[in-house]
Amino acid sequence: MAYDLQEQEQIDQLRAWWAKYGTAVLTALVIAMVILGGWRGWQWYQGHQAAQARGYFEALEDASHQQGDESVARINAAIKTLRDEYATTDYAARGALVAASALQARDDQVAARAQLEWLVKTNHPALTPVARLRLAGLMFDQKDYDAALAQLNNPPAPFLGLFADRRGDILFAQGKAAEARKAWVQSIEALGAASPLTPVVKLKLDALGT
Repeated sequence: MAYDLQEQEQIDQLRAWWAKYGTAVLTALVIAMVILGGWRGWQWYQGHQAAQARGYFEALEDASHQQGDESVARINAAIKTLRDEYATTDYAARGALVAASALQARDDQVAARAQLEWLVKTNHPALTPVARLRLAGLMFDQKDYDAALAQLNNPPAPFLGLFADRRGDILFAQGKAAEARKAWVQSIEALGAASPLTPVVKLKLDALGT
């Protein structure tokens, strides 16, 4: 097939461009395909991990509603798997809270504390403050007051009132009534009048007297 002069020049220009940039274009396309395939593979893996973790979390919840030594063994087995194999999922963080509650209800304070301490170390954005508050309460029950107070440092803004209330309880138990009063006043201010906890904190203040 014959080409006119203009068409031939365009073909020559295309051939020259391809000779110069063709390899780079093909390489970029291959890289893009690999990245896309990797991203889809990662999404599948994440979905698979979440589905697997959900199964162990549901098994943990079922075991937490049961009684006896077998339920404790199932709780420990499920949370161990969640922590060891699915630590980055929300199910592992939620599972630690469930396991801590179940173990504490069974009077295994050491194991419950270990679950909460693990969750605190994960720095989970939503659940770590809850774990810190509960851990401080457990330490308070164990009379480990200094460790409990350490959990209540630098509270997130939404938890300021709750943390201050718990801090007041601990300071009062240490015989530091003036500091406890300050903490409870701060708690009331942070909680606000609408909070159902505010009247409870006010009762603590009233019990202190003047």
